[in-house]
Amino acid sequence: MLFSRRSMLRATSALAGGAFALTSFAALAADTIKVGVLHSLSGTMAISETTLKDVMLMLIEDQNKKGGVLGKKLEAVVVDPASNWPLFAEKARDLVAKEKVAAVFGCWTSSSRKSVLPVFEELNSILFYPVQYEGEESQRNVFYTGAAPNQQAIPAVDYLMSAEGGSVKRWVLAGTDYVYPRTTNKILEAYLKSKGVKAEDIMINYTPFGHSDWQTIVTDIKKFGSAGKKTAVVSTINGDANVPFYKELGNAGLKATDIPVVAFSVGEEELAGLDTKPLVGHLAAWNYFQSIDDASNKEFIEKWKAFTKNPKRVTNDPMEAHVIGFNMWIKALEKAGTTDTDAVIDALVGISVPNLTGGYSAMMPNHHITKPVLIGEIQADGQINTVWQTSGTVVAQEWSPYLEGSKDLIADWRKPLSCGNFNVKTGKCGGKS
Repeated sequence: MLFSRRSMLRATSALAGGAFALTSFAALAADTIKVGVLHSLSGTMAISETTLKDVMLMLIEDQNKKGGVLGKKLEAVVVDPASNWPLFAEKARDLVAKEKVAAVFGCWTSSSRKSVLPVFEELNSILFYPVQYEGEESQRNVFYTGAAPNQQAIPAVDYLMSAEGGSVKRWVLAGTDYVYPRTTNKILEAYLKSKGVKAEDIMINYTPFGHSDWQTIVTDIKKFGSAGKKTAVVSTINGDANVPFYKELGNAGLKATDIPVVAFSVGEEELAGLDTKPLVGHLAAWNYFQSIDDASNKEFIEKWKAFTKNPKRVTNDPMEAHVIGFNMWIKALEKAGTTDTDAVIDALVGISVPNLTGGYSAMMPNHHITKPVLIGEIQADGQINTVWQTSGTVVAQEWSPYLEGSKDLIADWRKPLSCGNFNVKTGKCGGKS
């Protein structure tokens, strides 16, 4: 078949135009820095995690209004792992390998975090994890902006043991049946026994995610607390199971003056879905409350309500952890001058940014941040008023000094050590070996 010279020119021009369009598209894509958002928007954990997705979108929008970072705008890539722990790993792999995100902000439960750890290690990407957890871990590719046990659980128990906290002698350790509650309660049990608490004065109970029938368990707690010793419940119950748990406490007439509950996973967001009148006086241990009277917090709350276009939306501790982690990441990008993972990981250690309680939080060599510890009482309006707090920030203990296999371990990701489980007795990286 013969082509005219004009046809050939048209064809060549079309090919060139297509190539130009592809090049332009690639250039456009390269002009943004993608940020992965890995939080459950459905399933049992959506009650807690949806808000964390929203705050990430707000932070990204706000940073873009400031001009982005490294001369580029940020682009959020949101996925829904649907409270399915294996699906978290699949979605994380998609974010890093397919979407080419520069970092991921996500996970809530330790089961979801454990699921994605091999992915971030294999693909050498960065995860910012914003929720209190059980410790016993320090991974090079993870930055833990939530509390370790000595930044939440241990201080809460100390408070309850004190005269100010009620001089508690008997303990109910109630949790959801997965990694975080079991390991945290293992640490707390060892800690309580080191303080002279007898085994018969410790009751431990686990329930599945989404558990709804609390009548028998609350009856058992009530009976356990009737032995003539002041009793408290330390709750690591997660997700929407908290709603029927607190409701049953009210049905059973268990007030905070009888058997106080201190919760590690219940904040303002979870309380927003509860009738809080029966909960008044029960406690929560976190590193931030919406009720903090500080100018930076008030500014954040106003910005949050304006962004969500909902004056009733509340703030909570894991949101603040994302604020801190995100601002640290931005500073690390500017410090490194690149999104290269290795350069950013090295740049993050030592960075300090304002928190929302009127101070600063710093990223330590163990990839955990310094945090104040606050104990608060639940109010009738669903807010939490601080009744006790540390005088300053607390450095995280990533490995528990109360567990035999952990007490000799430290993490330090600075060169030349670059180890997450260095044994100070053996002088070797790799834990007990």
